[in-house]
Amino acid sequence: MTSWVGRTATEIAAAVREKRATPREVVAEHLARIKRLDGGIGAFRVVRAEAALAEADEVASRGDLAELPLAGVPVAVKDNLAVRGESKRVGSAATPDTPSDEDHVTVARLRAAGAVVVGLTNVPELCVFGTTEGVHGTARNPWDTSRTAGGSSGGSAAAVAAGMVPIALGNDGMGSLRIPAANCGLVTIKPGTGVVPAGVSDGDWFGMSENGPLATTVEDARLMLSVLADTEVVRPDTPGTYRIAVSLRSPIAGVAVSKPYASAAREAAGLLIRAGHQVRRADPPYPVSLGVTSLTHWTAGTAVDAQGLDVRRLSRRTRVHAAVGKRFVDRARAGASREELRRRLEPFFDEYDVLLTPALARRSPRSEPWHERGWLRNIMANTNYSPLTPPWNLTGWPAMAVPLGTLPSGAPTAVQLVGRPGSEAELLALAERMEELRPWRRTVPLD
Repeated sequence: MTSWVGRTATEIAAAVREKRATPREVVAEHLARIKRLDGGIGAFRVVRAEAALAEADEVASRGDLAELPLAGVPVAVKDNLAVRGESKRVGSAATPDTPSDEDHVTVARLRAAGAVVVGLTNVPELCVFGTTEGVHGTARNPWDTSRTAGGSSGGSAAAVAAGMVPIALGNDGMGSLRIPAANCGLVTIKPGTGVVPAGVSDGDWFGMSENGPLATTVEDARLMLSVLADTEVVRPDTPGTYRIAVSLRSPIAGVAVSKPYASAAREAAGLLIRAGHQVRRADPPYPVSLGVTSLTHWTAGTAVDAQGLDVRRLSRRTRVHAAVGKRFVDRARAGASREELRRRLEPFFDEYDVLLTPALARRSPRSEPWHERGWLRNIMANTNYSPLTPPWNLTGWPAMAVPLGTLPSGAPTAVQLVGRPGSEAELLALAERMEELRPWRRTVPLD
């Protein structure tokens, strides 16, 4: 009997379309794995076992089954996006436990493409931090369960890395796709502004938040992005030669990049040279004020999201984050500092097509009750390990995380690829070439 656990979304969908597998058997296998493993991983807040099997049967009965790009593919959804019939708790005790009337547009597109939502995944409260733990659960890195899966799409990343689903939906406001993908050895892309419908929260953190895929292969990431964007993201037939800048410098002053992540970026540079691209060392002209700009937008977004909630039911770190951000809301909403950053960085991307950096500065923090720790301790932990992602939310430009290399523990390291607006297809093509030259292990063998 063929097992569909550990297979890619592309493989599963093809098998279902060709009647070599049924949606029910594929979903049932993945639900069984979730039941067996998630107690030690903490990926899911809600598992929709009965509903998912019923929805799998609905997919099987569809007249357009043979055309569905995600036919019968189990998918997990981050718990800050509406799933019809399920509550959206956003990692908090302060949010209402009432079912959503409609799917978020991205969830609706996945379902229209034949995917089956098997559950909603854990997030840090209000999706603020780069570690995932709180009143609804703790998401651990399947490669090293002593470490956090990252955040805020930590549960979604952990679910894919553990083979509980082949793909998952997350979003990224300051690195919330790329951080957990880098921790968990996955491929992700934060699309540029306007490529995928956002609607993540009130104002999408001033337009910085984007929805995107978490996958084990570039092919699956491209497929899922095409569904989310409602337009095919085509692989270039004849990839060009790109001018690639490699930077090992942290955008945030005073934060150093550790050796494993710097080595991953150097290795990626070597692969791209072998692939025929022009690669050279060059640092973007990050302003000294970038750390302040990141913090003001990060906190201000939380202040907006916390409006209308009972602050007494928020954790201490979230309360302080929102209180700090109140004074910056008008400044962030005006957008002047983001526009200034774009103007400063645009000449660099006139000279280079793509920027290659480490995805993280160091391995993820230990899996601890960070929601019970003080605000400053959380800020320092987040900044010290993930300073390389926020600039590209502030600019609104596309950015990927791609696994490459390993830590001494055997957990993966990763690199980041950043491009100009509209370069999603080119970034995916570069990542796919890296995948071909240096294949990575797709999921953790937890059985």
